[in-house]
Amino acid sequence: MTTNASPPAKSQRHSRVDVVEAALAILDEYGLPDLTMRRLASTLAVQPSALYWHFENKQTLLAAVSDRIVSGARVIDHGTSDWASAVRLEAEALRDALLSFRDGAEVVLSSQALGLGAGEALTRLTAALHRGDFDERVERAAAGAFLHFLLGHVSHEQQRIQADSLGVVTARHEAKPSDVESRSRQERDSFDFGVALLIAGLTVQSDALR
Repeated sequence: MTTNASPPAKSQRHSRVDVVEAALAILDEYGLPDLTMRRLASTLAVQPSALYWHFENKQTLLAAVSDRIVSGARVIDHGTSDWASAVRLEAEALRDALLSFRDGAEVVLSSQALGLGAGEALTRLTAALHRGDFDERVERAAAGAFLHFLLGHVSHEQQRIQADSLGVVTARHEAKPSDVESRSRQERDSFDFGVALLIAGLTVQSDALR
């Protein structure tokens, strides 16, 4: 008796890219907690089992979503920039990409912690640092430090944005009117200051090792 091993026709209606794009849309509209395989399947009008033709589990799906978020970072032409300028530009581009989607930093952070995904963010930061005169150990450690700061800062920033959108206000802020534009400037200044501190620290550390 011959059996047909092909998946049902309905599961072939959507490509892997279609699934990732639908997941990204759900993430942006509802947030990470509501990005479930069941909701995703319903959005695509398929059975949840059909999703597993493309992804073996939710973690691998989120890794693909993470890669899609990071791939949206604008491409930087560093030209003759020094390593510090290159790192600063890459950090800005990656921050913008993470902020483009709701809970973007949390998704990338979780995939990074599990060692999943293409690791493009780390690759871009490493390439920027490679323009400096660092040994491989320092370069690798520095890229990781910049990435951890980037993901942590933007994750915090997005939680604040979400809290503001839901009208969640702590007692500490009750006496002040919400000023989203001012908060955004403060967050950007804080991010730039943190990147500058890491660059300054790496410069001192590098000089001490020479």
